[in-house]
Amino acid sequence: MLIVLNGKETEIKDGMTLADLIRYKGLEPDRIVVEYNMEIPKKEDWEKVALKENDRLEILRFVGGG
Repeated sequence: MLIVLNGKETEIKDGMTLADLIRYKGLEPDRIVVEYNMEIPKKEDWEKVALKENDRLEILRFVGGG
């Protein structure tokens, strides 16, 4: 199944949730924010968000520095 992740077509397994994708990518949930089809779902809802063909996601990481 194809989704658009940070502007690039990305193939993922059918049936993945948003939480599955974040784990698969090795991202730290406390250090990211996710935009899913122009909305920002709450972290507690990530397990309920079933990804579908052509979904659009932007994942931004918080980076500390000075």
